[in-house]
Amino acid sequence: MIHEIIPVGPLQCNCSIIGDENTREAMVIDPGDDIEDVLAIIRQHNLQVKQIVVTHAHIDHVGGAMKLRAATGAPILLNQNDYALLKMLDVQAAWIGVADPGKVEIDRSITSGDAITTGVHTANVLHTPGHTEGSICLYFPAEKKLIAGDTLFAGSIGRTDLPGGSMQKIMQSLHGTVLALPDETVVVPGHGPLTTIGEERESNPFLVNG
Repeated sequence: MIHEIIPVGPLQCNCSIIGDENTREAMVIDPGDDIEDVLAIIRQHNLQVKQIVVTHAHIDHVGGAMKLRAATGAPILLNQNDYALLKMLDVQAAWIGVADPGKVEIDRSITSGDAITTGVHTANVLHTPGHTEGSICLYFPAEKKLIAGDTLFAGSIGRTDLPGGSMQKIMQSLHGTVLALPDETVVVPGHGPLTTIGEERESNPFLVNG
């Protein structure tokens, strides 16, 4: 598996480029900004983007999706429960002082039970509401890798004080879905350093006593 992670935009969202070494098919997860840098990595590995997956509709994760779709022709996938947040991108832009990216069009809704395949690599979609209503994680069972969006971080969890956030729901998502994954699962959070499910189960202050 080709897996490049680059922090993009002013909030340094972790954008993942995942590709198959043989077929050169790829998916891009959370292209929040700095699309020229993302495209440079795609060209470096000679990849063809098949899907653009957005873990949730906050501007720092979705802001560059339309530019990337224009450049690659790949469809944008997002859980439909975040469509209302998408309509607030101008408001979100004002919150953090960045330019309004304009309208983002979603090609397909994804939720638990769906699988996204790029070459030989398959990700299972896990609907994990709490940070937002439509937050998802992507779990690659063969590689034991989780792209967690802003649901789980190293030593922390996603904030729940923004529109669509719910502490009760994020705790249900974490304990019922995310912590059900194997301890050795590598977690790629939406921001900050990588971790593992086992490390967070043992030491994350939000989860140890949750």
